[in-house]
Amino acid sequence: MDIKQIQDLIKFVAKSGVNEVSIEEQDFKITIKTNKEPTYVNATLPAAVQAIPAPVAAPVAAVEVAPAAPATDDTSKLITIKSPMIGTFYRSSSPDKPLFVNVGDSISAGDVICIIEAMKLFNEIESEVSGKIVKVLVENAQPVEYDQPLFLVDPS
Repeated sequence: MDIKQIQDLIKFVAKSGVNEVSIEEQDFKITIKTNKEPTYVNATLPAAVQAIPAPVAAPVAAVEVAPAAPATDDTSKLITIKSPMIGTFYRSSSPDKPLFVNVGDSISAGDVICIIEAMKLFNEIESEVSGKIVKVLVENAQPVEYDQPLFLVDPS
């Protein structure tokens, strides 16, 4: 089972409301638990089902140009920094520490801009672009999806 399949499984568990999922294969075992009230689901899978390999996600934040919006602000020159994984978004390393970045801050490629917790692992997300933070698109401690926009950056 590769990282993309695990991320998809976490996404499924979060959306389905299931409290716990365990999968065992020949040399692999994974258990995903949530803090929600238990919901019991019984399912059986046919023995001949094989997983289809999925592409592996990039280990750093994906970056692409945001589409132009017909608003009064010209957002066509802004770059969107997106989440490289499913998890929980944090703006600082702990509640008593300062935020990694704020609106108006200048960042350089390689600067840590947030943390995404996935399966009890805290992943520092580094910027791939230099510029100025224009907008933070996610609230602190909120769940994020793979490829979800996190920040808008003005590269000029």
